[in-house]
Amino acid sequence: MSFAYKLAVSTLALTVAAGAAMADDAFWKKAAEPYQGVTLRGVTESSPPSLYIREVLAPQFEELTGIRVDVETTSWDQMFDKAIKDMEAGTGIYDMVYIEQDIIYSYLARDFLTDLTALIADNPAIAAPTYSEDNFTTFADYFKGDNGHLYGVPMEAFIKIYLYRTDLFGDPDIQAAFKEKTGRDLAPATNHEEYAEIAQFFTDYGKANDMDLWGTTAQAHTGHVASWYEYFESIAPTFGVYNWGIDANNNYAASVANGGEMNSDAAKKALTWWLSMRDIAPPESPASTWTEVGTTFGAGRAAQGLVYGENAGWIAADETKSLVVGKVGVALPPLEDGIMEEVEGGKGYIGYYDGGAFGLPSTSKNKEAAALFLQYIGQNEVQPDWAVAAPRVTNTATYDDPKVQAMNEELGGYYDMLKDKGYLFAGAPAYPFHAQVREATAPTFFKILTGDLSVSDGLDQMAAEAEAELTSLGYRK
Repeated sequence: MSFAYKLAVSTLALTVAAGAAMADDAFWKKAAEPYQGVTLRGVTESSPPSLYIREVLAPQFEELTGIRVDVETTSWDQMFDKAIKDMEAGTGIYDMVYIEQDIIYSYLARDFLTDLTALIADNPAIAAPTYSEDNFTTFADYFKGDNGHLYGVPMEAFIKIYLYRTDLFGDPDIQAAFKEKTGRDLAPATNHEEYAEIAQFFTDYGKANDMDLWGTTAQAHTGHVASWYEYFESIAPTFGVYNWGIDANNNYAASVANGGEMNSDAAKKALTWWLSMRDIAPPESPASTWTEVGTTFGAGRAAQGLVYGENAGWIAADETKSLVVGKVGVALPPLEDGIMEEVEGGKGYIGYYDGGAFGLPSTSKNKEAAALFLQYIGQNEVQPDWAVAAPRVTNTATYDDPKVQAMNEELGGYYDMLKDKGYLFAGAPAYPFHAQVREATAPTFFKILTGDLSVSDGLDQMAAEAEAELTSLGYRK
């Protein structure tokens, strides 16, 4: 079956018709009457979930209400730049902005966002009967303020998972060759030693058999923050280094000397291991962000890798984009000994639970009309097709839909993992200084990646830079 993220005209027409039939037409038409002629503008990243909003949900909403919705999809950095500049200047260009889970704390600290819970409660005429905050998974909690109110309607939520090629792992000849070389059976890795062994085996196997194949992916761009995020959010936690190695309960210490872990032995081991994987990954890895990693895996160039779940759908099921349809399995990331027990005991997490929401800028000139659209995309009724098109789940009811269950089979149980094991993953720490610390340390991190600094010296320097920035911002006393 190849239905993941197909937005052909016929599919779009069917989706629009089906969605319109599900909606409470009378409410939406009545509620939209005061806003005829309004055009809502949004800005978001060009990702599968956002493209679905632009190509399916926005036209669907416009057909139903008469309110036009223009969704601008752009690069990750341009998305944030445009939204932040608009909100800082108070120009009110955008009525909806994408809020990634890791930046909302900065936005709330600067009063950039509208309290959606209060806005809808104070305007009963725009309160949709098919919308309820109770429908969301607990991931919605990341988009709530200290008052418990929602400041963004979740539109994507997914975990970063370990993907592997079932055709390669299940090939009898490859299994025999692996057993002969390593003395153990070929299976998805549960720890870093196993993962590295598998990665080296497949890289060697690709070379020996003149195949366009390597043993692992690596989101290791030497000048883009995607690599910084891969290390801090996906690799370091599997070695027991959480929250970037910063101890918020200990005067925001980052260095070992002051009680932090950013330059700890575990952190240095984690980064050294990851760089060793990068060195046997496809040659494009030093220029790969989250997007290119998905493309690399979908092109069949890697036997295994850590891939954002939003890409898992098209990789596993869309024959128009992927060369490994029907050949993809999912597993939890490899971990150091004792990490799973530590996490299940309530400390830390094993990987990144990513996602975002559409927020309503406090500078918007069309707040009530925008709130209607945000409620529209938050309904249970529109979720199943969206979850199939771009593997993301924001509403609890989505898991039980027959379409989603069918897609779960194609994805090797990805939705089951998200539902049953999602609690093991976590979003970025609730740091209002997120961007500042990232920008203060990223240049040094890139020097480690290019070989201009050793892992040990580089992480020592990053820890010092983080503490200097936190001191200057007033967090360290």
